[in-house]
Amino acid sequence: QVHLVESGGGLVQPGESRRLSCTASGFTFSGYALSWHRQAPGKERELVASVAPAGNDAVYYSPSIGGRFGIYRRDGQNTVYLQMNSLKPEDTAVYYCKAVGRGSYLGEYWGQGTQVTVSS
Repeated sequence: QVHLVESGGGLVQPGESRRLSCTASGFTFSGYALSWHRQAPGKERELVASVAPAGNDAVYYSPSIGGRFGIYRRDGQNTVYLQMNSLKPEDTAVYYCKAVGRGSYLGEYWGQGTQVTVSS
């Protein structure tokens, strides 16, 4: 059974940093592109950052995060991280991770989300 479990959310002060984790099980993690998305109240879910499957260094960041976030994967741990720096109130959202199969790997999976609230 496939599981994607996010953790690391919570209440954060503006300007602080927070690292989110997404740990996977039930599929061949290295064969999947991984991404973080977020959904703020009343808004559509948006892509924040993505990283290609293992062996490919390609990463993408949404212009909306202005270079403040970093995505990286640790295939030995079946985990993808989102390092968030200089957090702003507008970063408040539920953050979701997603895995999409590439090549011979099939399937698309979402985690349940973790709430990040940036407020003083």
